Amino acid sequence: MEYLRAMIVVTGAAGFIGSVLAVRLLEADYRQLVLVDDFSVEAKQPNHAHLAVTAKVDRADFPQWLEDNEDQVQFIFHLGARTDTTEQDEDVLNRLNLDYSKEIWRLCVAYGLPLIYASSAATYGDGSLGYVDSHDVVTSLQPLNPYGRSKNDFDAWALAQERKPYFWAGFKFFNVFGPNEFHKARMASVVLHTFRQVQATGGMKLFRSHRDDYKDGHQTRDFVHVEDVCSVLLHFMHHRNPEHAGLYNLGSGKGRTFLDLATATFHAMGKEPNISFVDTPEDIRDTYQYFTEADLSKLRANGYTQPFRSLEDGIDDYVKNHLIPGATRAPRATSGESA
Repeated sequence: MEYLRAMIVVTGAAGFIGSVLAVRLLEADYRQLVLVDDFSVEAKQPNHAHLAVTAKVDRADFPQWLEDNEDQVQFIFHLGARTDTTEQDEDVLNRLNLDYSKEIWRLCVAYGLPLIYASSAATYGDGSLGYVDSHDVVTSLQPLNPYGRSKNDFDAWALAQERKPYFWAGFKFFNVFGPNEFHKARMASVVLHTFRQVQATGGMKLFRSHRDDYKDGHQTRDFVHVEDVCSVLLHFMHHRNPEHAGLYNLGSGKGRTFLDLATATFHAMGKEPNISFVDTPEDIRDTYQYFTEADLSKLRANGYTQPFRSLEDGIDDYVKNHLIPGATRAPRATSGESA
């Protein structure tokens, strides 16, 4: 029965968004927390090693763990995925992003568990069908890379299921930035790349535009701070109205240029902008999005009223409180009992 359930599960908990969400849950005193991931990845250790949680479960073992412990689980956040937009091995993406998600969905249905999962704005492809999170357009979307296809394939599969969790929501994350992304290498946000490049060279090289309708640096994205993302996820955990189940955009609702982002990063570092341009790499040029902007109408209509921080405010916090050496915040959420 629901009142017996206490555990909250976060998959992808060693990664970027999952680890920040885990901290937020611990800070809100949700101490029965189960983290799921491949915890053998050394680069991700700083994201989770200090967290006092109930259990850490390897992602390969999680389906069986859930079958064995379902009567103690209250909620599942499924954020684990292969997130590399340059990954071309569709078998890997199908296994990790599609088939694994289907298995978790089926278990949530079988055991009456609510589920929030990570989709992606990459599902929208070139944006020719817009950025409205309508269920009607999902099967018509044409993502530009295998990663986006794997996410859209799961969205379409979920919508087609007769049996669904009593509450579920799939969030199409736009361009998320903030602390705990240091391990993401090429897939880290442009904020982190800018900070590191400015530290190393004093300047930042942005991708040149290869379209006549966009000036260099005016390629536009919806950048959203990871703390705002987690605030939305927690809101929907607390307000899991079955009538509000479905797909949602999760961005700031305002597209901004890469030039804006780089300029704000320089300013947060206390430096004058020094920005130049290089050709977009050949391997991503044909699948490069030139504009994204989340339509937040559904999110707002279904009860999320909190404002999203501006790009400048989010970058200022990230740079000054997390990236500048010696100015990082004290470790968070390290207290509590660990089983």
